[in-house]
Amino acid sequence: MNLDEKLENMIGYIGTKVPGLGVIVFKNGKEVYSKFLGRRHINIDKPVTRHTRFRAASLSKMFTMFTIMQLVGEDKIYLDKDASEYLGFKLRNPNFADTPITVRTLASHTSSIRDDKVYSLPPEFSVKEFFDEDGKFYNNGVHFAPKEEEIGKYFTYCNLNYGLLGTIIERVTGERFDLYQKKHILQQLETKADYVVGNLGKDEFNNLGTLYQKNKNGEWNEHFSWIAQIDDYTVQPEKDMVLVQNPYARDMDTMYSLNNYNIGTNATIFSPTGGLRISFEELSHCLEMLINGGTYKGREIIRADLLSEMMKPQWTYNKKKPNGDTSSVMFNYGFGIYKIEGNGNARLCKNYAIDLIGHSGEAYGLISGLYFIPGTKNGVIFMINGEAVEPDKNEKSLGRFSNCYIWEEELMNPICEYFFIN
Repeated sequence: MNLDEKLENMIGYIGTKVPGLGVIVFKNGKEVYSKFLGRRHINIDKPVTRHTRFRAASLSKMFTMFTIMQLVGEDKIYLDKDASEYLGFKLRNPNFADTPITVRTLASHTSSIRDDKVYSLPPEFSVKEFFDEDGKFYNNGVHFAPKEEEIGKYFTYCNLNYGLLGTIIERVTGERFDLYQKKHILQQLETKADYVVGNLGKDEFNNLGTLYQKNKNGEWNEHFSWIAQIDDYTVQPEKDMVLVQNPYARDMDTMYSLNNYNIGTNATIFSPTGGLRISFEELSHCLEMLINGGTYKGREIIRADLLSEMMKPQWTYNKKKPNGDTSSVMFNYGFGIYKIEGNGNARLCKNYAIDLIGHSGEAYGLISGLYFIPGTKNGVIFMINGEAVEPDKNEKSLGRFSNCYIWEEELMNPICEYFFIN
């Protein structure tokens, strides 16, 4: 079976089949392969194409960190400065009352901040509501790690960290998170990506794809019809209407106007952690920038030394003395980027030790990845827009040779073998 056939075999309706997918591969700095299969909308039979855009989930974290590192390069943000000084309120874990939570620890998920089911708030609230005892979303201090999980040393992947980083970007720049990032990152990469669906251009909105699961009000059944989870629009929302997104608290997924939003209080409304709507083509621009040391088409997007700092592990798992929750796949973490060891438990190639640097994403049925091989100009981007079985809880979703999802293995393993072993 050739590569085209292997990818085509992933499209279907039950088990680990998916409604649609797309992939672009770079080798020696040039695109050498692309494939787009299935449908971005089920009911009206719209195909997945190069210009289909999906909510890219945690790939968004890389873009948030690109913005942070640009500001670091301009001496507007300092990684080891107390985040409280940027946020405008005292951010302290009461279990470490004398230890500052810094930008560095937020970016590397070693801040001791923890997610609850809700980590994106409506625009009338401040992120301070998560951390004040009288705050509406304090929830008995659930957002703070216990004293055994030390700031700067203990890793727990936390989406709220990146909501705080987005808020810091607003406080430092005086601009809305989405608008600032568009001007300084997304447009510089020649993309029309956006966090606010109502603000997409007409063509970009028409290429927006829907994410699906076989999940009806918490009940999973692979024999259900595909059920839209997010971005199932028949009419584009009005400009500056934002969807507050909480994958684990779906009742919070409500559209709000940004007309009265107070900049610098709550960038979680844009989901800096996962809410970027971006196309395959546009993601390939990001990959090109990464493999070229921070430069895209001769334009410096991020200084090479700052990009290197992003990729340097800020935390590494200690097996003998466990110092974090790896989620079975993250054994190190930089700033919005981590390394997959080619011979480790999170490897994406079965029979060859191929190291990868990048990030994955999974939310609302989407599975995404952007990876490159360190020391080369080889890399890959992909997005899949549906899950028929529940990830993690259904054994069909589990990888056969790694701790990754079966979908990631089925896509990445043949790509590694076809393009990256020579």
